[in-house]
Amino acid sequence: MKVNQQEQNDRVRGDDIIAGRNAVMEALKSGRTLEALYVGRGQHGGSLGAIIARAREKNVPVKEADVRKLDAMCSGAAHQGIVAVASVKEYAALDDVFNLAAERGEAPFLIVADGLEDPHNLGAVLRVAECTGAHGVIIPKRRSVGLTYAVGKASAGAAEYVPVVRVNNIPSVLEELKKRGVWLYAADMNGETWCSVDYAGPCAVVIGSEGFGLSRLAKEKCDFVISLPMKGKINSLNASVACGVVCYEVARQRAGIHSK
Repeated sequence: MKVNQQEQNDRVRGDDIIAGRNAVMEALKSGRTLEALYVGRGQHGGSLGAIIARAREKNVPVKEADVRKLDAMCSGAAHQGIVAVASVKEYAALDDVFNLAAERGEAPFLIVADGLEDPHNLGAVLRVAECTGAHGVIIPKRRSVGLTYAVGKASAGAAEYVPVVRVNNIPSVLEELKKRGVWLYAADMNGETWCSVDYAGPCAVVIGSEGFGLSRLAKEKCDFVISLPMKGKINSLNASVACGVVCYEVARQRAGIHSK
C-alpha cells in the first residue's frame, strides 16, 4: 500500500520520537507527556507558531535545533521542522512517593538527581532506586534528561516501578522535603565518610550532574555532606556508581545488616 507524504510526516519514529506538525499537535492536544519540543532553527512561522504556543502553554521545553539534528532524531523521515520527544511513562507527584512509603510502612527514602544529562546515568539511578528500595526519584524539568526511551531502556525495566517526580526547581523541592521531615544527604567532595552517618530515618540522597556536581544552592539546602574515599589518581566516580554505593549503605542500615 502506498503511503502518502502526510502520513509519512505524521508517523511516530521509535518509541518516544514524534515527527511532523500534525502528529506533534495531536500529541499536545491529547495531553501526552512530552519531554521537549525541537524546532528547526529560525522556523517559527505558520502552523509551527501555533504548535510552539501550545507547547509553552503545557510547560513543555521548546528548543531550537539544526535541521541535521532533527533528521537524525527521526531517522531521516520528513519532520516538517518539528520533532517532539515523548515520555515513556507519566511522572508522579511528590505525594505519590510519600504515599508509597506509608503503604510499605517505611520511612521515606528518595534519590534527588540534580541535573543528570546522560540517559544511561539516569537509567542506572532508577535501577539503583528499585534495587535498594527507594520510594522515588526526583529530577528537575530543565537541564536534565527526562523519562525518554533511552532512559527506560538503560533502567532495565526499573522505570516501570519507580515513581519519578519532575520539578521546576531542585532547591525549592529540597526545602519542601525538609518541611516533611526528610533529612538531606548531599553526595559531594570533602564530606563525612558515607558510612559514618545514620540513614534510618526519612532521608534523601542528593547527587549532582556528571560534569559539574551539585549546584551550590542544592548543597546549601542539605543537612549532611557525605563523601566516598578516592584512592586512585582521579577524584570522582560516575554519578550513578556513587549513587549506588551510598544507596546500598542506606539499604544495609535499614535492613539491620551488620558485619561479623
